[in-house]
Amino acid sequence: MATDSISVEHPVLFFDGVCGLCNRFVDFIIRRDRQATIRFSPLQGETATARFGSTSSETLKTVIFVVDDCEFRQSAAVVRVLWKLGGIWIPLGGLLWLVPKPFRELGYRLVAANRYRMFGRKDACRLPTPDERERFLP
Repeated sequence: MATDSISVEHPVLFFDGVCGLCNRFVDFIIRRDRQATIRFSPLQGETATARFGSTSSETLKTVIFVVDDCEFRQSAAVVRVLWKLGGIWIPLGGLLWLVPKPFRELGYRLVAANRYRMFGRKDACRLPTPDERERFLP
């Protein structure tokens, strides 16, 4: 499947396309990924469905970062993205990684459970700008 070859060639961040927080995270990455190596796919899209099967409401509560065909979810995905961005983000990701996993995951789940209320929910998935289009998978 083409999705697997894309995930090996480029890291892919799968995100909830209607979540305001997730879309802000994507914008954050786009501004800082100077080599434009990270690709993006909404969990509601064709690429995510091909890779994970139908996305359940539980899958939509997390970001999934696929790099070198390894999947990282929740706080591990956030840390791996920060490390991939390089520069100052590497030690900041390292500091986050030092937080014991149960506490990292608890914090992640609390934000995920309240993200629509705190950051809003869109009616449709994010549409990339023309400059961003090549970085987004269907």
